[in-house]
Amino acid sequence: MKGDLWYVLAGTRGGRNRTRLLQAVAERPRNANQLASALDLDYKTVRHHLQVLQSNGIVEEGGGGYGAVYLPSDRVRHHWETVEEIIAKTD
Repeated sequence: MKGDLWYVLAGTRGGRNRTRLLQAVAERPRNANQLASALDLDYKTVRHHLQVLQSNGIVEEGGGGYGAVYLPSDRVRHHWETVEEIIAKTD
């Protein structure tokens, strides 16, 4: 899991936006539209990064459909110290 986090959040071009999204949903679950507004990102960009995060088991979708909210997976919460380390080294 730690290696996956490093790769997805720091080892790829979109890592910074994915880190911002993960931090935002850790504060409180939000849907893609809310995230786009809060982070001043294009909605399609947010959807793309959420899909990457979800396919790597970093975030989970709660609810369903258009208004689905995203939140960190239990696995990521268990390794949150790694997320904080990544944030500190990539800021």
